[in-house]
Amino acid sequence: MIADLARNLGPWSWWIVGLLLLAAELAAPGVFLIWIGVAALVVGAVSLLIWDLPVWSWQLQLLVFAVLSVVITLAGRRYFGRPDAESDQPLLNRRGESLVGRTAVLAEPISNGRGRIRLDDTWWSVSGPDLPAGMKVRVAEWTGSELIVEPVA
Repeated sequence: MIADLARNLGPWSWWIVGLLLLAAELAAPGVFLIWIGVAALVVGAVSLLIWDLPVWSWQLQLLVFAVLSVVITLAGRRYFGRPDAESDQPLLNRRGESLVGRTAVLAEPISNGRGRIRLDDTWWSVSGPDLPAGMKVRVAEWTGSELIVEPVA
């Protein structure tokens, strides 16, 4: 049934597929289907010109469509992709790094280089020089698993 419909519509079937893909991009945005839709429209434009040639079989059309989809998607992402723009909150998903420079009071003493502090609603393991509980410390560095602190003068 679909093959008969495509055969009856001729090159316009590629235009319909392309427009359906562009409409699907509007329904599910992600800037991906637009490039495949453009590839279908290009194959439709070429099909309008050379539809009656014996070499322009459905296999060749699908091959051209697949290759154009990849090429146009890569080109579109490269030229219209989101540039590495600076964020207004660059440390949003790097919470430990956002704590560097903050001060806190030691909840547990640092003994043998290890202790704990509470910042906001989270308990953090800290390392640094041995200090008693209740001492004010500044976060100097984040190692990925713990904070390195130093005493506040």
